[in-house]
Amino acid sequence: MPPRIAIPVPHSTDREYAERSLPQYEKAVVIAGGEPVRIPLDQPPAEVMELIERCDAVLLPGSKADVDPAKYDAPRAPETAASDSGRDTVDELLLQDAYNMRKPILGICYGLQILNVYRTGTLIQHIESPVKHDAGRKVAVAHNVEVEPGSRLARVVASTVETSDGRKFVIPVNSSHHQAAGKAGDGLRVVARSPRDGVIEALEGVSPDHFVLAVQWHPERSVDEDEPSRAIFRALVKAARVRHEKLKGEFESV
Repeated sequence: MPPRIAIPVPHSTDREYAERSLPQYEKAVVIAGGEPVRIPLDQPPAEVMELIERCDAVLLPGSKADVDPAKYDAPRAPETAASDSGRDTVDELLLQDAYNMRKPILGICYGLQILNVYRTGTLIQHIESPVKHDAGRKVAVAHNVEVEPGSRLARVVASTVETSDGRKFVIPVNSSHHQAAGKAGDGLRVVARSPRDGVIEALEGVSPDHFVLAVQWHPERSVDEDEPSRAIFRALVKAARVRHEKLKGEFESV
């Protein structure tokens, strides 16, 4: 039985956006060997938790919303989009369960941002840069990111890319965001940046026994042709499978 990966519906009020974007994440999980489980945003918390508890890992997808700046004690910038309280509530339930139960976590774009805020980090509400971070889904490669050597992300992509200078892995990525992580949250560290402007492009957990990874780009859009993108989803599913088998073994030994 494949590991079950919980994926919240991307947006609580824009059905067209949610139905267009969610299948991409589900497909990426299936390709990696997992079973995607949709987590609705319109159900009572108790029912949502019943679904979450039966899942082995969490994938937090992108969203057209922005995290409410009040969550990180900042005034709202004029460029900041409306928040999505329905999505945030479910994301926080997922993150609480994942941290309590040490379930693997993968955040993508908005997923990185809500993870960082959940861990008491901050966000840059609008990026001012010559780099086209808001290039959009029609631009296959918007810019490069540099990945820190020795990081979990570096190990994930190590067999798929070459280093540019003998130290840092360089990955060409798509990009569809206008916000980014500011201060990294508790238990998170910066492991990739945009080399031209220093914008944070990936975070990961500092605990070696808990898979927590978040990227600011959209690997689900490029799994068909891009090996680093596939490797990211394979790493999530592998971590979920390892955790599932470990728990199964502990249960059977009782």
